[in-house]
Amino acid sequence: MKENNVKKYFSYFEYEIKNRKKKLLKLRKSCIAFPNLFKRNALFLELNKKYKNKDNKSLSVKNKYVSVAGRIIRKRSFKNSFFIVLQDMSDQIQIYIPKEISLNKEKISILKILDLGDILGVKGKLFKTKTNELTIRCHEICLLTKSLRPLPEKFHGMKDKEIKYRKRYLDLICNRSSKSVFIFRSNLIYFLRDFMRKKNFLEVETPMMQSIPGGAIAKPFITYHNYVKSSMYLRISPELYLKRLVIGGIEKVFEINRNFRNEGISSFHNPEFTMLELYSAYTNYNDLMQFTEELLRKTVKNLLKKTIVSYRGFSLNFDKPFIRMTMRESILHYLPNLRENDLEDVEKIGSIAESLKISKKDNIRSLQYKIFESIVSNQLIQPTFITEYPVEVSPLARRMDYNNCYTERFEIFIGGKEIGNGFSELNDSEDQLNRFVNQKLSTENSENFNYIYDKDYIESLEYGLPPTSGLGIGIDRIAMILTNSKNIRDVILFPTLKKDRSK
Repeated sequence: MKENNVKKYFSYFEYEIKNRKKKLLKLRKSCIAFPNLFKRNALFLELNKKYKNKDNKSLSVKNKYVSVAGRIIRKRSFKNSFFIVLQDMSDQIQIYIPKEISLNKEKISILKILDLGDILGVKGKLFKTKTNELTIRCHEICLLTKSLRPLPEKFHGMKDKEIKYRKRYLDLICNRSSKSVFIFRSNLIYFLRDFMRKKNFLEVETPMMQSIPGGAIAKPFITYHNYVKSSMYLRISPELYLKRLVIGGIEKVFEINRNFRNEGISSFHNPEFTMLELYSAYTNYNDLMQFTEELLRKTVKNLLKKTIVSYRGFSLNFDKPFIRMTMRESILHYLPNLRENDLEDVEKIGSIAESLKISKKDNIRSLQYKIFESIVSNQLIQPTFITEYPVEVSPLARRMDYNNCYTERFEIFIGGKEIGNGFSELNDSEDQLNRFVNQKLSTENSENFNYIYDKDYIESLEYGLPPTSGLGIGIDRIAMILTNSKNIRDVILFPTLKKDRSK
């Protein structure tokens, strides 16, 4: 908005609040301003589905009398009568208020009291208007909640991303598409939980506050527990706790968990995010890839009733077998000028890394991984498994039998983004201890985070972890893809934001 328009808008806004407070004062003097005895017996969606195709004759025979409630989102006067559109949690419906209906015993004029955003209780009968719109003819009306603030203007209110994310309640009131995204997300989590239970996995809960932030390399959020007199960390992953449960005999376990990483924010990253994490004894990463493919395919089919998904201009096919490539094969595929021997050529790989402004201090396998991340990963549009990651970037994954420099690990990519990470778990306690120690040494000079390894987890491994595979899938990211959302904030009800400087 231009500066003059902004001033006019806020001047109007302040006037509206003042005017609405005057109306509320009148209500307080004449009746109970916020009554709480109204009962509804129907939602708008069920009424629209059941009676949308009925004519007035059918409605008259049924003599359908309903009691409904919702928020005013549109209103208009017609001669001495009044039409409003109410919105409840399910849908919208039109209400017709004839001139003889009044709000209360004091006969306060409806036209002078009602505003957009007010919440009404209405009792009346269904009929069809001349334009064939299903409508409730109001017999009784009750103002349940007076809205003291006007709803945002359509053209510069809820198109403002900052308002959408900071004031999600307004987004949900004004944008039915936003509400449908979050209903979908809820159904997604319900389906995933149901799928896991049918596969005989036990759902558990593990600590969100941990004395050691284990399970991944990431900068944690730190707090202090006064009673135990020590620092605590919001978990970056539940992995080590879940694997302790497998050691304890819970051989198929999962958690839908909140994780916290004190790192950057982007269109695909939020510091607080939701994961499905699972562990299954006596399986390996090949079994887990098959499981992951089945999980994602059935999720898409059940929730979207199709297998081709549109996402940011791409058509993603979940019906075909998912693509599988090793990390090294993918580099050769997307850098066709390279030969297989070049991947082991320090000078060749170092030269590519330098051209990508990647530090050459790492060993050749870590450089391969960084080249993959920089060039390949964002080109993996169709559902794709990338396998055999270097040991250096896979501290909890089992080594390959035929090449112990690489691990039995995969990541799954869809739409050019990584949405899941899985591997055969490292159950050799001595190898795990060595990797933890190496991680600690590699982070000791880090400005961001000094790694602390979990000695108790090593002790638990010494009791014996059966051959196990584990998987973590980002629920936020799946929701983005299946709702064709560009920004992760569009699928998180209350995303992390910078402080509002206007306040």
